[in-house]
Amino acid sequence: MGEFFASYGLFLLKVITFVVAILIVIFAIVIASSREKKGGSSGRIEITNLNEQYDDMQEALSFSLLDDEAQKLALKDKKTEEKVERKAQKAAAKKAKKQRGDGETVVSEPAKHRVFVMDFDGDIRASDVENMRREISAILTSATEDDEVVLRLESGGGMVTSYGLAASQLDRIKDKQIPLTICVDKVAASGGYMMACVADKLIAAPFAVLGSIGVVAQIPNFHRLLKHFNIDFEMLTAGKYKRTLTMFGENTEEGREKFLEDIERIHQQFKQYVDTRRPSLDIEQVATGEIWSGQDVLDYSLADELSTSDAYIMKRCDDAEVIRVKYKKKKPLSERFSIGIQNTADGLLMRWVDRAFKARFNIG
Repeated sequence: MGEFFASYGLFLLKVITFVVAILIVIFAIVIASSREKKGGSSGRIEITNLNEQYDDMQEALSFSLLDDEAQKLALKDKKTEEKVERKAQKAAAKKAKKQRGDGETVVSEPAKHRVFVMDFDGDIRASDVENMRREISAILTSATEDDEVVLRLESGGGMVTSYGLAASQLDRIKDKQIPLTICVDKVAASGGYMMACVADKLIAAPFAVLGSIGVVAQIPNFHRLLKHFNIDFEMLTAGKYKRTLTMFGENTEEGREKFLEDIERIHQQFKQYVDTRRPSLDIEQVATGEIWSGQDVLDYSLADELSTSDAYIMKRCDDAEVIRVKYKKKKPLSERFSIGIQNTADGLLMRWVDRAFKARFNIG
């Protein structure tokens, strides 16, 4: 009997220890999350030198194609080159220091032009504009008229106000007289094209879709359904056109006409915005809501060149320092913890499904 109670007590102690450990972890997450909310910046700007990235890729591929003896020689040559380069940099720094000490003008090599690369992946709310506005602010702190900004843009459009803000953010680059190139590999339609037309140079991949210069709005109406169940809906407004169409009330012809008038006004603003930034195109011909791709994009002056963003950026690496700028949000500890749990659960589920599938069909 005493042995039973001893075993039971040990089991109970383990359970209590496990529960306390879980509570401590949860408490730590809550405390850390509250501190993060009180803190300042919720993210950081990440800088990637694409010249070095491409050079590393080329070097790795070339090295892998060599035989063992050639690889040893290549490694030896690389170490020698790095040693000579470090020695030259040290000598140059020492010379510059001496020149400054003697009051002489320090002559340095002319700096390469810089190309700053950003990415915008648009959804219906243009959510990525929050990251892009920070990236643009970071670039404008050091970019000059001799530099260039390249935006890789993908968007099928969305809310007018959100994409209007996104396009206005790109106008900040133009206001500083910094050349702006926008590359579209897949789609820049509607609000996406509103952003794309800001570019000094607009490059589209051969099968990328551009255009859709129009405005659309749709709203369901449940008035007849509510009427069928004898449900009344009341809406009180101040102002004749405070609400033109509604989901639950009975819509009137006057309300529809006013709603269409509002849409047409927004469309005219859209057309004017595009026409101002791309005067070479016939705005009345392209502002029909249609989309184009391939040679038609050039024929209608919707873009200036057919190419992929990869080809353009690799070409710029030949004569410029190409830098990718990305704002990365710092996720709260609680969110990272929940994502980790979710990913672990998803992984376990997929492994069990995979095993069950293989067992069912005798695979592997």
